[in-house]
Amino acid sequence: MTTGKALLGVLAGMAVGTVIGIILAPAKSGRLRKIISRKSEDLADAINDKIDEKFAELLKNVSGRVKKTKVRDEAGSDSPEV
Repeated sequence: MTTGKALLGVLAGMAVGTVIGIILAPAKSGRLRKIISRKSEDLADAINDKIDEKFAELLKNVSGRVKKTKVRDEAGSDSPEV
């Protein structure tokens, strides 16, 4: 078993244990549902923010490469466009 798989197993176990602990915790069910809902929304927002951040980085890198390629092609191209 690789270290990555072992770490993934530990994290999955922690997540399952946390969910079970929350469900079995002595809290009113309505309050518990609100807590779970709020935490889920927070997690979804964090994931969306991270995806937006990575997408912006990717877009910036691709745009920069496209501009460099256009400049290089225009500088090296002596033939007229067809």
